Amino acid sequence: MTLGLRELAERAKAKLPLLAKGRRDEALLRMAALLSERWPEVLRANQMDLEEAERAGLSKAKLDRLVLREKDLRTLTEGLRQIAALPDPLGRIEGMSKRPNGLRVGRMRVPLGLIGFIYEARPGATVEAVAVALKAGNAMLLRGGKEAFRSNRALVSLWHEALREAGLPEEAVSLVPTTDREAILEMCRLELLDLLIPRGGEELIRLVQKEARVPVLAHAKGVNHLYVDKRADLAMALKLALNGKTQRPAVCNALEAVLVHKEVAEAFLPRLEAAMREKGVELRACPKALPLLKEAVPAREEEWDQEYLDLILRVKVVSGLEEALAHIARHGSRHTEAICTEDPKAAWRFLEEVDASLVLWNASTRFNDGFELGLGAEIGISTSKLHAYGPMGPLELTTLKWVALGEGQERA
Repeated sequence: MTLGLRELAERAKAKLPLLAKGRRDEALLRMAALLSERWPEVLRANQMDLEEAERAGLSKAKLDRLVLREKDLRTLTEGLRQIAALPDPLGRIEGMSKRPNGLRVGRMRVPLGLIGFIYEARPGATVEAVAVALKAGNAMLLRGGKEAFRSNRALVSLWHEALREAGLPEEAVSLVPTTDREAILEMCRLELLDLLIPRGGEELIRLVQKEARVPVLAHAKGVNHLYVDKRADLAMALKLALNGKTQRPAVCNALEAVLVHKEVAEAFLPRLEAAMREKGVELRACPKALPLLKEAVPAREEEWDQEYLDLILRVKVVSGLEEALAHIARHGSRHTEAICTEDPKAAWRFLEEVDASLVLWNASTRFNDGFELGLGAEIGISTSKLHAYGPMGPLELTTLKWVALGEGQERA
């Protein structure tokens, strides 16, 4: 019998106390072992999803997110082991202090509860997101992209096995049993959820934010910039631009625009164009940059707010740090921003003033990732500031409740 969303949510809520007190790390380690043992099964399911997606004409960027490769097994299993090795976030009491009447008060970390996760056709997230949520004692209701339904079903089946073997309720992880888009609206209206996390395109996120009757933690698009300062090491800047744009262009932390100080533009832009041409990247440039480039096309004004997720890069010459900061404030999406410079004063001003979930000095935008930042994995990158900002690991999926320890104190 196929259960409806409300029944799945009710069963998960009922098991939350068992989950928080159970052997969560053992479940994560068992999932890592099962992935290694049964990876061919997962790849077969993923191959069927890929073949159907190709027949349906899915874009290259979406196919890149959908496919599972041998190297993904290493990343996923290592992430699971890293999360298991993290300190347990639950039960810790923070900020304990003693009041004048002797009452000791503090704040204890507890799970958020039941999390609804609506995400794109990226089956790796079915491992990463669940692992992060389970580490923090949360249950998950998953609605993945329809193109990845077979892959997600295979992975959730392994999660159920890992949970059972660790003595935990398999109801802690549930996959919405339909690819019908109406299920998204039903999840938005499911008040049994404690939190809803949409992870996908702008259309999906806006829909969820508009329709949700529960708190929403949003992961918006990544309009990410690299500012090449007048005191930049230009060889380093070129490497950072190439890595940010070409290592994996279809992800949210990929580079979308390079801002170049006018004093180094003549030296840097021809080198940037030559290197990007070798990687098949098309440059779209501002009027000041165009004369310094051979094959770039003019960037339209509306493009400066665009996330390409493709081998296209915008280039703009700026008068200095002030103009770079103003451009990022206007066109950035609060996701990831980077500066390349040997000037500590300029770097620190950039780090302090730029409003983004990760700001980097002399490093690639591709580092805005839970695995790379030491979280093991992430459930998403929050570009809002409540309740988290940046990659969300286990700690970000807990909340703090007040606790008070007394000896019979009464309020006068």
